[in-house]
This record gives sequence, structure tokens and C-alpha cells, in this order.
Amino acid sequence: QVRPVESGGGLVQPGGSLRLSCTASGSTFSSNLMSWYRQAPGKERELVASITSGGTTNYADSVKGRFTISRDNAKNTVYLQMNSLKPEDTAVYYCKRLMSGSGSYWGQGTQVTVSS
Repeated sequence: QVRPVESGGGLVQPGGSLRLSCTASGSTFSSNLMSWYRQAPGKERELVASITSGGTTNYADSVKGRFTISRDNAKNTVYLQMNSLKPEDTAVYYCKRLMSGSGSYWGQGTQVTVSS
């Protein structure tokens, strides 16, 4: 399906790690800009990280050095490795797919909760 599907969220203690996955169908996946966003309760949705078709990455200052975005085009999947998690990382994480000429498609989101 065109709309991406996220997985991998859950409950983790501060300092722990999680890896989120986002999978989308179609032969154009390798050419799509893929991004991770998050939205905490009462806050606006914010960009966490993005990766271009060529592998260029971009991160929010709040996650630099802790999160890593990567993609496996053979599996039509983009990942978000999250290390040294903090309570303020608690949010619903969304994957966004930007398809040239077709627009953007959002996943349904996956909950990440960082708490002891």
C-alpha cells in the first residue's frame, strides 16, 4: 500500500533503546523522501529525522547524536534507531512518505513511551 505502516513502538526505561520501522509498498520507494515525525500530548507534530533517496540525513537538534535514521530500499523500509531515550521523547511517532508527483502519505503512528 502507498500509505506507510509503522511498527516497533513500546514502553522503555530512560536510557534505553528502541528501533522503529516503517514499510511502504511500491517500486518508487527508493526515490521517496522518508521522514519520521513525532507528536507529544498537547504539542504540535515535529520533524525528528529525514532521509533522502541518496541517503542524506537530517535531524532535529533534540535528537542529534542519539537517533539514527536509515533505509533499506530492498525491503522498502526506513528505520529510526533511538538510543539514550529520555522521558521527553515520549510521543506518537509517525512516518511520512513523500512521493514526487503524488504528494505525502502518513502512517497511523506508533506510541513510544519512555518511563521508569
